[in-house]
Amino acid sequence: MENFKSGFVSIIGKTNVGKSTLINALVGEKVAAVVNKCQTTRTAIRAIVTRENSQIIFIDTPGIHKPKSKLGETMLETAYKSSEDVDVILFLVDSTNNKEISKGDKIIIEKLKERNVPVILLLNKIDLVEKESLLKEIEMYSNVYDFKAIIPISALDNKNLEVIFTEIEKCLPYGPKLYDEDEYTDQTSRQLVEEIIREKALRLLDEEVPHGIFVEVEKMELSKTNKGEDIYNIEANIYCLREAHKGIIIGKKGNMLKRIATSSRIDMEKMLQCKVNLSVWVKVREDWLNKDNFVKKFKLQ
Repeated sequence: MENFKSGFVSIIGKTNVGKSTLINALVGEKVAAVVNKCQTTRTAIRAIVTRENSQIIFIDTPGIHKPKSKLGETMLETAYKSSEDVDVILFLVDSTNNKEISKGDKIIIEKLKERNVPVILLLNKIDLVEKESLLKEIEMYSNVYDFKAIIPISALDNKNLEVIFTEIEKCLPYGPKLYDEDEYTDQTSRQLVEEIIREKALRLLDEEVPHGIFVEVEKMELSKTNKGEDIYNIEANIYCLREAHKGIIIGKKGNMLKRIATSSRIDMEKMLQCKVNLSVWVKVREDWLNKDNFVKKFKLQ
């Protein structure tokens, strides 16, 4: 197609500003875990949107934060590397913190100045901000960087999403589709299953546990039920840092683990469009956040 455009768009920002909510809204599918906790996204997740005249590959990155472990360092490296060799960068900030540009956002802006890539600033959560303060915020950011566009949005309410697409398409090069039209992520089914379990655990567990968990699917096999229906048999491990955390994840009489597994299975059946037989175990791996054999799974490929 002569006028067709395609390219890569990285979404960058501090932790907990709504990047995963935004990417799911843009794609119209669940590709990233969404939880109101910092550092939910650990890897660069690709999500694909095919439109009439364009195909956009979004890259959701880990939130920019001060690393406290090898995993944290890897996440930070992934976030910055994901903004290299892309066609457009979306810089997402929380517009409710609008008195001044935060230290973290200033660091990101300095990094952006090193890139020769058009940057679109997205001011998220505008549903919680007065119009007058929003105008001041737009002026404040305009004074520190020459953004290609500044778009106030609400990722939660899908507000101004079409404006984002329009501005991105202005910056994309002409080129063919890189993925089939029905593809919406480059993650494997196994990776999506792991993300589902981790998201449910993050939602249900106490504050001190979530960042110390890691989910790994050991078995994922498609078979038939006695009635000839498709069914996935899935076995997964939730790794945690301490025996005390293991007890919290399992819960009294196994109730918490049962809630995590049941909630996960419901989402998996929607995604895989067939029945799922899910078994989940909890294992302790002390200090796995600093062990190379675990952390390498989160490195940018």
